[in-house]
Amino acid sequence: MIVNFAERAHNHNWELDPVIRSLLDTDFYKLLMLQFVWKHFPKTHASFALFNRSSTVRLADLFPIHDIAQQMEHVRKLRFRKSELVWLAGNTFYGRRGIFEPAFLEWLERDFKLSDYALSVKDGQFHLSFDGLWTDTTMWELYALSILDELRTRANLKRLSEFHLDILYAKAKTKLWSKIERLRGVPGLSVADFGTRRRHSFLWQEYVVKAMASNLGRGFIGTSNAFLAHKHDLEAIGTNAHEIPMVLAALAPDDEALELSQYHVLKLWQDTYEGALRIMLPDTFGTTQFLEGAPGWAVDWTGQRIDSKNPYVAGDEYIAWLKTRGRESQDKLIIASDALDVDEILGLHAYFGGALHAGTTTADFRSAADFLNRRKWTPGRRIRFSAGWGTLLTNDFRGCDPNGGSGFEPISLICKVSDAEGRPAVKLSDNYAKALGPPDEIERYRRVFGTAGITNTPLVA
Repeated sequence: MIVNFAERAHNHNWELDPVIRSLLDTDFYKLLMLQFVWKHFPKTHASFALFNRSSTVRLADLFPIHDIAQQMEHVRKLRFRKSELVWLAGNTFYGRRGIFEPAFLEWLERDFKLSDYALSVKDGQFHLSFDGLWTDTTMWELYALSILDELRTRANLKRLSEFHLDILYAKAKTKLWSKIERLRGVPGLSVADFGTRRRHSFLWQEYVVKAMASNLGRGFIGTSNAFLAHKHDLEAIGTNAHEIPMVLAALAPDDEALELSQYHVLKLWQDTYEGALRIMLPDTFGTTQFLEGAPGWAVDWTGQRIDSKNPYVAGDEYIAWLKTRGRESQDKLIIASDALDVDEILGLHAYFGGALHAGTTTADFRSAADFLNRRKWTPGRRIRFSAGWGTLLTNDFRGCDPNGGSGFEPISLICKVSDAEGRPAVKLSDNYAKALGPPDEIERYRRVFGTAGITNTPLVA
C-alpha cells in the first residue's frame, strides 16, 4: 500500500475527512465486551470520562472544540454495515465460528446507539464525558481517543511545509523499517498490533499493519483493530479489559462482595463464551492478591495479559503460581501490552522462550537489552509469550519532526469508566501512578485488596 502522507497532509481539506470511518474502527475486545454487557447488564448505567495524563500538552490550544464536536456527531450517525455484520457472524475468531450471538448482531443492526456526551474546555484541556446505559457509553472509549489523537496530529501537520512533511514521514518509515528488520526471522515470534488507542492517525496505523503483515509472516499474528482485521483479512486480536471488573466492583454492595467481584467477572465471562477467550487481566486491583485468592478453576484459563506490572516479574509470578497449583507452564500464555518497543519484545521473547541458568533471576537484569547482551539462558520454552505492541508501533514519531519539535511525540490519553449506577469506579493497577478514582475510594479499595506487589513506576505514553 503506497500512501503519499506528505501530499495528503499538505493539500487535504481535513474538515471534510472523518477520523472514524466505521463503527468497526475499534479494538476487537470492545465488541466482545459489548456483547457481554448486552447479555448480562443491559439496564446498567455507566459513565466514562477522558483524561490527558500528559497535562503539559494543552490540547485545547491546538485545535478548537468545534472540531471534536463535528467528529463526534459524525460517529453518532454511523451504523454497522451489512458486510461488517456478516463478517462478525460468519468469521472464525480464536478457532470458533459464531462467537457473536445472532440476537446480539440483530441488536447491533437495529438498536445500537451511542450516548450523548458533555464537552467543555478548562485550563487548556478538553473535558469529555459520557453518561447513559453501559451499552450506549462503552464504545465511545476508542472513538473518543482516536478522534483526539488524530486531531492533535492534524493540527501539528498543518504547521509543516510539504517538504518538511516528506522528511517527517521518511524518518518515521525508516524507524518503522528498522524495528521490523530486527524482528524478521526471529523463531517463534508472536506480535500483534495493539495501537488503535494511541495511533498517529488511521492511515498511518493501516500502513504500519500492512507493513508488519507483509514482512513478519507468521510472526505477526494480527491486529486488535476490528476494521483493519476485516478489511485486510487479518486475525482480530483481543478479549477483555479493566472496564468490566471496575464496573462490577462499583456495583458490589459491601467490602466482601467487592473482593469477590474480580472472580465473579471471570465466571460470567467463561460462561458467556463457553470456555473460550480465557485470558485473565488480573491487575485491575493488583495481580499478587488476585492470584493468591483465585478460585481453583482459574488455573484452567489459557493465560493472562500483563498490563501495569514489570512483565519479567509478572511472568515469573504467574509461572510460580501455576506450579503451586500443580500445573506446568509451557503451554500457558502471557501477553505483555504496556509501553513495549523492540528491545522489550525481543528480551521478553528470549527470556520466556528459554530457561535461565541456575541461580539467575529477573533481578540480575537491569533491562531487556541487558538480558539480550548477557544471554544467561538456554533454549527451552518456559511459557508461550506474545506481545501486544501499541503506542510505539503506531505512533513512534519521536525525533522525526524536521523542526525539532515534540508535537508528534505520543501523549497519554485515557478514557475510563468513572462510575456505575452513580457509584464511583476505581482501578488500582500494579502501579501506584496508574490508580484511578476518588482518593477516598482508592484508599478503601487498598484496604480491601491490599497493596502486595504494587510499585511506583513512571508513566509512559
